[in-house]
Amino acid sequence: MKKLRIIIGCEFSQIVTKVFRDRGHEAYSCDLLLTEGNPDWHIKGDVLDILNDKWDLGIFFPPCTHLASSGARWFEEKRKDGRQQQGIDFFMKLINAPIEKIAVENPIGIMSTIYRKPNQIIQPWMFGHNETKATCLWLKGLPILKPENIVEPDYMRKADGTYYKDKKGKRYSRIHFMSRNIKDRGKERSRTFQGIGNAFANQWSNI
Repeated sequence: MKKLRIIIGCEFSQIVTKVFRDRGHEAYSCDLLLTEGNPDWHIKGDVLDILNDKWDLGIFFPPCTHLASSGARWFEEKRKDGRQQQGIDFFMKLINAPIEKIAVENPIGIMSTIYRKPNQIIQPWMFGHNETKATCLWLKGLPILKPENIVEPDYMRKADGTYYKDKKGKRYSRIHFMSRNIKDRGKERSRTFQGIGNAFANQWSNI
């Protein structure tokens, strides 16, 4: 197996960084935040500043605050004050980075029309977690990520065991509820599921 030099952009948790390290690769996380993991494997700063540092693989998790459809009610305001364009520009700099193999992750949102449709949409329940959280992957030079451990998804239940539903009868994901009243909501929602991180390393280590 070739040892790859890998940058995991916008990752403070090192969930993805660690699984590649465990497989013998030279992987680094990069984020404006301090890492929760090994500081020797972390570059604190703007990932855009190191895109030219001769990486074999880049996996990026750009902030979705101004891009995700879940925040559509604020889009007009964000277009006017430039925040949405900043998010678009950041995303495009990542996908167009001078790296041969790239994956950019984001929720369903405006990049599917502004840039192009994602190569695939994955769910945590495809990788051993019974959660629902549609996640888009835009890929360059990488194969489609294959499900590794499909499980039955579950949803948020009331005390009597019935599901919480919206006006259209759609069941609410547990992710939707669990993040409402916790500190650092955005930070916690941005964590990669371990099963998905494992799949990245399992399937993209020998490319």
